[in-house]
Amino acid sequence: MSGMRLEIDPESATPPYEQLRGQLARQINDAELAAGTRLPPVRTLAAEIGLAANTVARTYRELEEAGLVETRGRAGTFVSAAGSKSRQKAQRAAGQYADTVGRLGLDTEEALRIVEAALRS
Repeated sequence: MSGMRLEIDPESATPPYEQLRGQLARQINDAELAAGTRLPPVRTLAAEIGLAANTVARTYRELEEAGLVETRGRAGTFVSAAGSKSRQKAQRAAGQYADTVGRLGLDTEEALRIVEAALRS
């Protein structure tokens, strides 16, 4: 797995597909996995990290829906150039949220509690 560092904790309350999705998304957003990087085939990655192929396939589908990867038929799944834009989108959304809570008169601590609760749900 060139450049990818993935660990699935079977004891975690977080489902394995979500652990995998989160790790890959972070590596893409942090440019540890550069645009154009080919991800391992589903079955290969599943065997390497001890997950079912369907779990890895679900992860790849969710990453594709988020615009972080793109599947090019038999050529495989690649990190999308659009993936680097996801951080910018998140920053814009955070700015809009900050404007909204400011207009509502909420303080920073309350606004952060709301975000933390939303991220956990």
